[in-house]
Amino acid sequence: MNYNFLIYISYSYALPIGNPLEEEILKRGYTVKWFADIEDGKKAIQQKDNALNTIQDVIDYNPNVVLTATDDVPDFISGLKVQVFHGFLTYKRPKKSYGEAHFRLRGLFDLYCTQGPSSTKGFIAQQIKHPYFEVIETGWSKVDPLFPIEKKKSSNTIMIASTFTERLSLAYNDDVFQEIKRLSNNGNYNFIMVLHPKLPNIIKQKWQTINNRNFTYCNTTDLVPLYKQADIMFADTTSAIQEFLLQKKPVVTFNHTFKHNYLIDINQSNNIEKGFIEALSFPEKLLKNIEIFIKDLHPYFDGKSSQRIIDASIMQLHKDKSELKNKPLNLIRKYKIRKRLNLFTLKSYNKPFTISK
Repeated sequence: MNYNFLIYISYSYALPIGNPLEEEILKRGYTVKWFADIEDGKKAIQQKDNALNTIQDVIDYNPNVVLTATDDVPDFISGLKVQVFHGFLTYKRPKKSYGEAHFRLRGLFDLYCTQGPSSTKGFIAQQIKHPYFEVIETGWSKVDPLFPIEKKKSSNTIMIASTFTERLSLAYNDDVFQEIKRLSNNGNYNFIMVLHPKLPNIIKQKWQTINNRNFTYCNTTDLVPLYKQADIMFADTTSAIQEFLLQKKPVVTFNHTFKHNYLIDINQSNNIEKGFIEALSFPEKLLKNIEIFIKDLHPYFDGKSSQRIIDASIMQLHKDKSELKNKPLNLIRKYKIRKRLNLFTLKSYNKPFTISK
């Protein structure tokens, strides 16, 4: 049987999430299309020859499975709505509000393909209270190209990554900027830097002025090659931290909002180099803490999470879901989706989506 898959995104940074899924779908001989619901994503998928341009095109395509790397998805398009996530559970907030955004239900999905035990536990707890969806742990498609982990000799290469929220972002901090600029000129380190696409251009342009023999600004959303190149990471609270840690490499954070034992956190710019020196010594205790953390975050190191997501989606598509309740009415959210897409319809797939073989 052929299946019509739709990869549904909002932002350009979701392309590396969808690309391994697209590769797996095509490998199986199924059909796959892309759709983005805002301009940044629309521009990004123009490189694809299988991009759908309008929401009407999506309706006409009549997908069987919608793989979603954004927070919501139109309820009025056909298909099993599968949440594959646009980031890891980031642990940015104090313990009492761990994962608040990550585990927030939008009332739109039939299946959550979770990344590891830490996210699975949270969604199963939600599923018990709101039994209109299923949860299957698969791992995350974005990190498939990271595996197998490549062993390489240390070159003192440091990847710098930053989130876009101003109060959390090191990119806005001028003291950090000046210190990285100084360190890039002393020749002891090689820096590769990537900034979140949502950061203002003026901030990106400021960091690009450092470009020299030991500092390279990378304008990309494909971070895996940079992860592999780097020995350690310097970051704030960005979700790239969790992705990088899967390689069992140290991360130095600047003003992280929580003191995790698997991170080296510093709070002053004049301690940045001290943090780098510690991280590049690869402390045994730190590495052990990293290993414990990633076993809970994403215990899959085979590069086959995309396979598991497609398998889970097809299985769930055909499964008898009569025990599941209808999705909540969610009228305000549904209206906002229609307004954003400029398509107003009464049609809504509120029952769990199923097709018979």
